[in-house]
Amino acid sequence: HTELFLRYMLKLYNTLTRELEVFKPMKRDRVGMYTCGPTVYNYAHIGNFRAYIFEDLLKRYLKYSGYKVKQVMNRTDIDDKTIKGAQEQKMPLAEFTAKYKKAFEEDIETLNLDKAEYNPDATAHIKEMVTMIKQLLHKGYAYKSEDGSIYFSVSKFKDYGKLAHIDTSELKPGARVKQDEYEKQGLADFALWKAWDEKDGDVFWETDLGKGRPGWHIECSAMSMKYLGKTFDIHTGGIDNMFPHHENEIAQSEATTGRKFVNYWLHCEHLLVDGKKMSKSLGNFYTLRDLLSKGYSAKAIRYALLSTHYRKPLNFTLQDLEAAGTAVKKIEELKLHLDSTKGKDKAGKIAETAAKEFERALNDALNISAALAAVFKMSTDVRKKDLSKNEAAKIQKQLMKFDQVLGLKLLEVKPLELNNDVEALVQQRENARKEKNWKEADRIRDLLKSKGIALEDTAEGVRWRKI
Repeated sequence: HTELFLRYMLKLYNTLTRELEVFKPMKRDRVGMYTCGPTVYNYAHIGNFRAYIFEDLLKRYLKYSGYKVKQVMNRTDIDDKTIKGAQEQKMPLAEFTAKYKKAFEEDIETLNLDKAEYNPDATAHIKEMVTMIKQLLHKGYAYKSEDGSIYFSVSKFKDYGKLAHIDTSELKPGARVKQDEYEKQGLADFALWKAWDEKDGDVFWETDLGKGRPGWHIECSAMSMKYLGKTFDIHTGGIDNMFPHHENEIAQSEATTGRKFVNYWLHCEHLLVDGKKMSKSLGNFYTLRDLLSKGYSAKAIRYALLSTHYRKPLNFTLQDLEAAGTAVKKIEELKLHLDSTKGKDKAGKIAETAAKEFERALNDALNISAALAAVFKMSTDVRKKDLSKNEAAKIQKQLMKFDQVLGLKLLEVKPLELNNDVEALVQQRENARKEKNWKEADRIRDLLKSKGIALEDTAEGVRWRKI
């Protein structure tokens, strides 16, 4: 009953309509969701992972709410960037991209992203793209240029610009753009199929369309519709992909099928680093691996990228990453506190109240800040009580439900095991406290702190944690 209630309450901000809408999937208990995945020409950076973690939050909350989610996250292994990278490295395209596919899988594991049900590679779906392009040619939405490349005629699709809110009156008839990525100023017909030229080297397919390769935009349309159908529920991605990529997806997909392509579009805002656009020249460019090598934990990185609402720009700083690590420790300490409590108090409605606030927040277009506030409020309320084991178990169960959404792997959090020397110091301090030798107790506390162990005196005895 709770899950049904949650389903009817979820509201999402739909970029297509620029409105907050009650989420109504095409099938009562199932959701089809497409995520623009990585272009595998390099290691994914934290701006990419900001989007992937927002999408992970959405998927996890849909599952929490009782939906079965089919997520498709593509891998772009053929486009301008991958060809250039392979040529610079003087290796075959498949060998070049395989390295970064493997790295991305490892990064997803590290950040505890819920794995997509399908991870289609563009190079494995050339046949579907060719079929789609042939349909667009047949319907008059596409045409062949002098060099044998095939373009989508933007002027033929009357709704072009409806996602990015672009005025197509600025369209210059006959203007074409062959590169995969371009700015709004380059509003023009875009390439569906690129005829082979010498710059492509040994990267081409011999097809009914001629010798060549697909454009980037057609890839996502062909793969999403293969696995999710002609119309599906949710398409997500970064705000930088809204135009031209997602706009072009809509145009070519709806022109092919005559049906609405996607019902709900969700876009993640930009990530800045220290208030500036991330770039290697500024020295503020971070991959996940860069941050891990600096000693930051995967949980802290996940929390830092998760805890700002996806529709707000995120200004990422190393100081904020430190604060994220502290926040994660507080949630972990709550779990350990609940594991070891031996009091007699009742929890009352702490768990129920926290669940309502958590769900109310996420039902409001994934308001993660308010959802996390509910978790910390629960922690504060629990600390005020000396709960019995049974009562603590109720709170523990709710915390684990929250973690199904937050993905902080709280089940893996185990009490700290002290070595013999540290354990002896803890016991010496306990003895000093019993003898009311506060000066000695404080000296030992400070000594332990210098060794990275913080002590907490509670009604059930002393507890310790790593700092």
